[in-house]
Amino acid sequence: MRLPTDAEIRALHAKHAPTEEAFDLVHTHCEIVCAIALRLADRAGLDVDAELVRAGSLLHDIGVYLLYDEDGRLDHAGYVRHGILGHELLRGEGLPESLCRFCSHHTGVGISREDVLRQGLPLPPADYHAESAEEELVMFADKFHSKTDPPRFVTADSYAAHVRRYGEDKAETFASMCAVFGVPDLRPLAAAYGHGIV
Repeated sequence: MRLPTDAEIRALHAKHAPTEEAFDLVHTHCEIVCAIALRLADRAGLDVDAELVRAGSLLHDIGVYLLYDEDGRLDHAGYVRHGILGHELLRGEGLPESLCRFCSHHTGVGISREDVLRQGLPLPPADYHAESAEEELVMFADKFHSKTDPPRFVTADSYAAHVRRYGEDKAETFASMCAVFGVPDLRPLAAAYGHGIV
């Protein structure tokens, strides 16, 4: 399977970003998630396909662009849809299913069919859990950076408190992921990107 290069991925972001500001926000976030994921994989000696992790990290949030309206406002209420929108976008670009899945299977610590129905989420009822080690690693790395205004890095403790609102089972899943992958040192990236840590 041929994976797109960093330059090809950047071009895809540029093609679909509605504004330069949206591009900067989303593409930078994807670069940060990639750096976190690859550092965690290297530090823990994980048996993962590093090239798939790279490409999946750099593309996982590309569906966010489809949530901007013509005035450049982001649809926060429908944000949970960004994963399936990204999956469809990448499929339309002819990318392999194994890469498209990084979009639709990275939200939170996984969304179950029951979550969709119980919470009335605007998603087709299905399970959206990471299945491969690569998908799980990208999902996990994504939890440590937020595209808020301003963007910021998120500690494991902060994310654990956040995800607990969705159920103790979600907090337990995140704790298990921390045990498997380890907790990243966010300070070097925070300094490099000039984003705070919360």
